[in-house]
Amino acid sequence: MSDPIIIAQNLSRSYDVKRGLLSAPRKLHALADVSFTLQPGKTLAVVGESGCGKSTLARVITMIEPPTGGSFSVQGTAGTAENWASLRASVQIVFQDPYGSLNPRQRVGAILEEPLKINRPEMSAAERTAQARDMLGLVGLRPEHFDRYPHMFSGGQRQRIAVARALMLDPKVLVLDEPVSALDLSIQSQILNLLVDLQDRLGLAYLFISHDLSVVRHMADDVIVMYLGRAVEMGPKAQIFATPHHPYTKALLSATPVADPTAHKTRIKLQGELPSPMNVPAGCAFAPRCWKAQSRCQSERPPLGPAGQAACFFPE
Repeated sequence: MSDPIIIAQNLSRSYDVKRGLLSAPRKLHALADVSFTLQPGKTLAVVGESGCGKSTLARVITMIEPPTGGSFSVQGTAGTAENWASLRASVQIVFQDPYGSLNPRQRVGAILEEPLKINRPEMSAAERTAQARDMLGLVGLRPEHFDRYPHMFSGGQRQRIAVARALMLDPKVLVLDEPVSALDLSIQSQILNLLVDLQDRLGLAYLFISHDLSVVRHMADDVIVMYLGRAVEMGPKAQIFATPHHPYTKALLSATPVADPTAHKTRIKLQGELPSPMNVPAGCAFAPRCWKAQSRCQSERPPLGPAGQAACFFPE
């Protein structure tokens, strides 16, 4: 097996939230002690409900924001601030909203050429244009789209443009932050198939952020399940979907729609609300909503073991 392209160790990210002129700011812990490895050509999915830290992890790995704790490396180079300029070409991101991630005042050609202008100053204008036109074809768009503006495209076409822009610097890793959640179902399948094809052709590694477990089942090789900023279970996709060990993972899977109308399925409805990341419960953060919680869960935080194990004292 080849060396991992990304190694993350105990990544954390917190924010100071102001409460008033005379009050000290409070800490919002958006990400806490998340560790993983990402292999070349593989897809690691990060799943969980809103507020679990998925997008914060995406911003840290793409070096939009620095971690406040822990570390990560890309192809053996530490992801520290002094290395960001050289590493950003290797890790690119595709955002959730294809309507908001493209500049409405730029033509598609200019959008695609901009990363080359910034990061490849030695390239001539003709070389940049040729590469941008080739990239349009790679993502399934036509040559005449080069001179059009983003508002002239459908949502699926705009996401293809966003994918093309992310690929302009020949990255090794794409961070896909809910890349199809803003699209119609019929278009979602087209974009997902495009991503699978690009991964096979270019050998890309994907960090796939999603709350849709049906999409994750189609795309992922490995899965991290997150709750309130922490990873509570991780392992191969087949194992996570077939035999989930953490009660939260089991509850998530029970909410996933099944196409078979004859299939029997028991829905697990979680009680209570997601706790505030500014007031994380002591012990296991999931304990206030867990049907298996005992007194130990209120006082101790269960550790996350090796892949295939869950951060739970009483796993399924």
